[in-house]
Amino acid sequence: MPVDGRARSAAAILRYAAFTDNPAGGNPAGVVLDASALSEGDRLAIAADLGYSETAFLTRQRSSASGEYDVRYFSPQAEVPFCGHATIAAAVALAEREGPGHLVFHIRAGTVLVTTRKDTAGAVTASLTSVTPSVGDVAAADVDAALAALCWRRAELDASLPPKIAYAGARHLILAAASRDRLARLDYDFDALRTFMLSRDLTTVDLVFEAGNCLFHARNPFPVGGVYEDPATGAAAAAFGAYLRELGRVPAPAQVSIQQGDDMGRPSRITIDIPAGDGPITVTGRAVPIQG
Repeated sequence: MPVDGRARSAAAILRYAAFTDNPAGGNPAGVVLDASALSEGDRLAIAADLGYSETAFLTRQRSSASGEYDVRYFSPQAEVPFCGHATIAAAVALAEREGPGHLVFHIRAGTVLVTTRKDTAGAVTASLTSVTPSVGDVAAADVDAALAALCWRRAELDASLPPKIAYAGARHLILAAASRDRLARLDYDFDALRTFMLSRDLTTVDLVFEAGNCLFHARNPFPVGGVYEDPATGAAAAAFGAYLRELGRVPAPAQVSIQQGDDMGRPSRITIDIPAGDGPITVTGRAVPIQG
């Protein structure tokens, strides 16, 4: 979908890599800090032209505090309800221009609080606090359909981490691999998985492997957004934090590290803080500009 030249110039499109301190790593995101003049068609066209898994479009709430924004997220093919890595990227972009502090992002699923801070070298880290998460069961037939599309077998799953649907602004099917080797071999049926996910309102399939000591490896197929795989998925990380707490897998409060993107050459590092009780999950990471 071509982007109108006027929309591009008005949008001031920024490019950031999130959950990394290296522009060659992490998950690239588009950021438009003032999308007030853009239609939905403009936003989708910009996202498609960029080709990143998501682009965040911000509109400052003029009647509220300066740190409040309405935020919408678009993949190259559709709007998505929430995107963690684009939220981190947008928050870092704002901090670099206006200074660190507290932000309020109003998204389709509710309100996401974001805090940014600079270290002594000037690098910015952002932490988002998710909407209230939830975790639910998934039908055995749905697990079988997902595994068939992934070309996985049930015997390759970690029986101690059962399949679940987890939500923290977007819905994710969580499947745990029994081995790091199984996770490393991702060669799925794009169309079949996309059809299945659309029928179940899933944003990604969160494939994970437990490495021990509160460290997990993850991969996230994202065919519903027109992207084969996401190098870093903050929304899925938040949902996964709720999943771990629901299962009692980690003694909350806990801090968990997620390594993602390594198998596709874009290493990403995500930190999730899991409070006790049933409250929101906090997701933390860095972001750096992508030049050009």
